[in-house]
Amino acid sequence: MSDDPTIPHTYEQWRDCITVRCGIALTPMFVRDRLAELRDTKHQRTKKFVEHYGTEYLACVVGWLERAGKDLGV
Repeated sequence: MSDDPTIPHTYEQWRDCITVRCGIALTPMFVRDRLAELRDTKHQRTKKFVEHYGTEYLACVVGWLERAGKDLGV
């Protein structure tokens, strides 16, 4: 994972980054759509994500989205 301080390293940091800094609502639809995209290794956005952040960080983000989904009852 990156040592860049702007990159979240915990669920709490990630959630703050998404909801506060980026102003994105963690809705069930957002979580479902983003999980579907990131789980698809052939999706162009997922390929770009892995190129930029790596597979280890992808696994973290997928886990955080799954946790958010559980919190939302998805």
